[in-house]
Amino acid sequence: MESLPQDPMMLLCVINTKLRDEYASLDDLCGDLDIPRAELEARLHDAGFDYQPQANRFV
Repeated sequence: MESLPQDPMMLLCVINTKLRDEYASLDDLCGDLDIPRAELEARLHDAGFDYQPQANRFV
């Protein structure tokens, strides 16, 4: 997770862009980038965003 932005809003933008443009699911993104899914979800949840699988993005 060190390579990702530390700012929650920047992190949200980067992750949602990757989900939109490159990955069919959060599992695919986390697996490819070697990011612990639970840690990513917790960081974004703490900032007020939750993953919506049907939309494949954090809202």
